[in-house]
Amino acid sequence: MFRKVSKILLVISLMSLSSCTKPSGQSSKQKVKIDGSSTVYPITEAMAEEFSKLNKKTMVTVGVSGTGGGFKKFLAGEIDINDASRSIKSKEQKVAQENGVKYLELPVAYDGISVVVNPGSFLTSLTVAQLKQIWESDSVKTWKDVNPEWPDRAIKLYGPGTDSGTFDYFKEVIVGKKGSFRSNFTKSEDDNMLVKGVAGDKDALGFFGFAYYEANKSKLKALAIAKDQTAPPVVPTRVTIQDGSYAPLSRPIFIYVNKKATAKPWVNEFVNFYFEKAMDTAAGIIKQVGYIPLNKNEYQKSLDDYKAFSKAEM
Repeated sequence: MFRKVSKILLVISLMSLSSCTKPSGQSSKQKVKIDGSSTVYPITEAMAEEFSKLNKKTMVTVGVSGTGGGFKKFLAGEIDINDASRSIKSKEQKVAQENGVKYLELPVAYDGISVVVNPGSFLTSLTVAQLKQIWESDSVKTWKDVNPEWPDRAIKLYGPGTDSGTFDYFKEVIVGKKGSFRSNFTKSEDDNMLVKGVAGDKDALGFFGFAYYEANKSKLKALAIAKDQTAPPVVPTRVTIQDGSYAPLSRPIFIYVNKKATAKPWVNEFVNFYFEKAMDTAAGIIKQVGYIPLNKNEYQKSLDDYKAFSKAEM
């Protein structure tokens, strides 16, 4: 039906801007311009691919510049839709007001930020307090710095760049919204590079969206996370993410639509298709690309909200 998730994820590492297949004469096509989160990318790219099979006159381009990078383009009016793995920030809301950008936030799926290690790692779980200790200060250099019973070997850390919504969410729930975050770790907006780094070192630890872990289970081990000292550690799975027991790293992910873009019929067609397809359990697109669907009523609400938003006066 559409390319497998591993192939979809590989695209991000091969190019900074991805688009659906572009036949000759594409310049005359109607365009839906999307950018933003690498976490939401596999869902939107799969939807774009399916949409383009049925709508030959419309080209949907899906870029990957991170949630923050996508919001910069979105609020400048450069794109129609932003993929976002977090809600819009207050400072971004201010820019929207200054630029006269009206928008609608639409949840599309659940994700669980997965904390991963090499399969040969001695670790099986961490507490939120231990994660905070590791990520808030450059002074933690070895496993022994976290726990005196652990090996005296250097920790190699991998994580998303600061334009990533996954980075923002992880920072907020682990070290605190205004807390410090260590600087000496390997950063990349390309989650496939993070996978490669963690998979290649038994003392590596990283974090990224659940779909990237699912697509690379043979190369990685997901750690169970305990929200406090008394809580049992919980491994990220489709069930624990959806029911919220994988706390505090479960979260909804979104698309944002610019009101001005709704004046384009082809943008409306794409957004309507997106949520109708999300409700189609037989197609199962969201599950197939490694994410946890919302329930049908939630998708119907998003679709109803969008239709009202698109018809409202500017």
